[in-house]
Amino acid sequence: MLQGRVVGTATATAKHPSMEGCKLLVVQPLMADGKTPDGDPLLAVDRLGAGRGATVIVSSDGRFTRQMLDNDRTPVRWSVIGIRD
Repeated sequence: MLQGRVVGTATATAKHPSMEGCKLLVVQPLMADGKTPDGDPLLAVDRLGAGRGATVIVSSDGRFTRQMLDNDRTPVRWSVIGIRD
């Protein structure tokens, strides 16, 4: 799990069927201070409704992602699991 800021969205011309109905967000991981960028941006699937500028918690937990998307063969690695108030 890590904290990141949504810096944009992505559009796919073709998606794996497990990703239907999900937004693709570009998330910049943040250091512990919650402000300093930490590494390269990553692509995360969102079903919670986060928007640009939101601070989110993303997870690479494959088991949770497979359950959330109801698909055992999804190629998704990162998913949004929380939005910071």
